[in-house]
Amino acid sequence: MLTSCITRLIFVLIRKFIPFSLMLVMLNLIACNEKSTQQIKTTATDPTLCAFTQGDCIKRIGDIELHISLTPAHAPSEKPLTLKILSSEAIDNLQVRLEGRDMFMGVIPVNLREINKTTYEGQMIYGSCSSGYMVWRGFVRFSRNGVEQVVVFDFLADNPS
Repeated sequence: MLTSCITRLIFVLIRKFIPFSLMLVMLNLIACNEKSTQQIKTTATDPTLCAFTQGDCIKRIGDIELHISLTPAHAPSEKPLTLKILSSEAIDNLQVRLEGRDMFMGVIPVNLREINKTTYEGQMIYGSCSSGYMVWRGFVRFSRNGVEQVVVFDFLADNPS
């Protein structure tokens, strides 16, 4: 009796599931044709970011042009960096701080020294981010003729290009 039940069960399973299995195989074959293309996710370059590897980041406020550069240009995390700011005109009381643009990473002041009234240089270091994509925002504050001005620049840390 048990043998008969098992035989009948196997017969029913084969009868019901073979057409279903064949349909799955056919769907897989149809899905794999020559016209299929693989889509690769790429990260687009953000044109709003300063690309220090391509040269100075130039910011204009009023009639003053600031040339901001970073060395090393690929902006490695957890390494000493040199920030230079060249102004087209004499400025006073220059201050720079860094903050994370998209996430809070603290406020990092940049200690600058005045080379002359249009050239400043300072050292900084910032931490790394586990996400692999960290944009830093620099706030440049200065005075000209007693009027305070602020310029903002963004850049990608650990920039491979």
